[in-house]
Amino acid sequence: MSVNARLNLKMDAAEKDLVARAADLMGTSMAGFVRTAAKEKALVLLDRESRVSLSQHDFEAVTKALENAFVPNKALKAALSQTGKVHHV
Repeated sequence: MSVNARLNLKMDAAEKDLVARAADLMGTSMAGFVRTAAKEKALVLLDRESRVSLSQHDFEAVTKALENAFVPNKALKAALSQTGKVHHV
């Protein structure tokens, strides 16, 4: 079940006129237009910010690191065996 929440928004007369004209063109109310526009913008922003962009050089470095599995040296193997948590590495 969805719970309605209210958002109060103040804008100057020119902004209100702009939104009203756009809402009219879309055949919706100002509230509906603002709600739809805000949701669309929020989804685009959240999608963009949830991605990591790498340069070609960085992408190749990450790919190389993932392809080459880590192999612990003797000292690390000894330290791990002393903890009793890892028996075979």
